Amino acid sequence: MQQREEYGLDAPGVLRRLVLIGLALGLAGLAALDRLPLLGLSLLPAGLVCLAMAGWMLASSLWLKRRLVQTLLNQRIWRGDETILDIGSGRGLAAVNAARRAPAGHVHALDLWQSADLSGNGPEGLRRNAEIAGVAGRLTIDTGDARSLPYGDQRFDVVLSMTALHNIDTAEGRAQAIVELLRVTRPGGQILLFDIGYAPAYRRQLSTLGARDVMLSRPVFLWGIAGHRLSAFKPAED
Repeated sequence: MQQREEYGLDAPGVLRRLVLIGLALGLAGLAALDRLPLLGLSLLPAGLVCLAMAGWMLASSLWLKRRLVQTLLNQRIWRGDETILDIGSGRGLAAVNAARRAPAGHVHALDLWQSADLSGNGPEGLRRNAEIAGVAGRLTIDTGDARSLPYGDQRFDVVLSMTALHNIDTAEGRAQAIVELLRVTRPGGQILLFDIGYAPAYRRQLSTLGARDVMLSRPVFLWGIAGHRLSAFKPAED
């Protein structure tokens, strides 16, 4: 049987709580219908909302994020020999697909490997997906923080990040990560991001820092929260 790439469930703790709360509210609502019908009729919709949110999160993790990463990568005209950095790689969805777009290039996949962000989050899961996809020989797995990237200046043609920077819990930390992304991008190189919550702030900051052709997509409701794709270029040197 042919092996398939597996990219895990995002925010598995949140998904689990939504399912448990939804089931608890639904069962409590059913139990209350006979004696306290108004209470039952209030609890049942609340339970269904929680279960619907859980269903959307599950669909986002299993199918929709795969489509979204292709849309994000389509924002670049690929040469095929790029040196690429993927920040917050998780199990490698963006890194593996970027490696497919650059068959003569190389990808560095960086993460802190926090299991709260993604089920099975670790270098082993990423390596397995890269091997199944046939790109393991063109992919290096690193451990590091987006706020202090362990790379020299102007090293990468493309810097990616897919639903990772919002996990930095302060505005100052997220701003520092954007500075770092731009630092390691080569002149003329491209930054491609998808994130929830803060992408408009990234657009403003990148524009202030001198990035050109900074483009922000319309809202994309992955995991039930509005997110945006962002593309920007580092100015080429004169």
